[in-house]
Amino acid sequence: MPGFLHLAIGGAVGTVSRYLLGGLVYRVFGTNFPYGTLAVNLSGCFAIGFLASMAEKKFILGAEVRTLLMIGFCGAFTTFSTLIFETDALIRDGEILRASANIILSILFGFILFRTGAFIAEAL
Repeated sequence: MPGFLHLAIGGAVGTVSRYLLGGLVYRVFGTNFPYGTLAVNLSGCFAIGFLASMAEKKFILGAEVRTLLMIGFCGAFTTFSTLIFETDALIRDGEILRASANIILSILFGFILFRTGAFIAEAL
């Protein structure tokens, strides 16, 4: 049962963090592009890359911490389903270029930041 508790705590913190960061970014940059979701997805990709490397290469994170951070926090924090939802809204609004940019930036920079997080963790 402790695994579920770690999952629930991580999920709750990840959800609140997603809401706060996304809201902050939208207040700063506006809502004419899904900047908040982009910021959350990119930082989440970095975080899970870092944590995965710490768990798999450095063996620093135990099973309970991985459950809390990687599955609970990152699972609730990242917003891929929202990425798809907002991209679809852009397409429905005729914003094909912005929709394409949203997908390309999220996936390309998400992967780059994932590898950067893993690289930094491996270097520690």
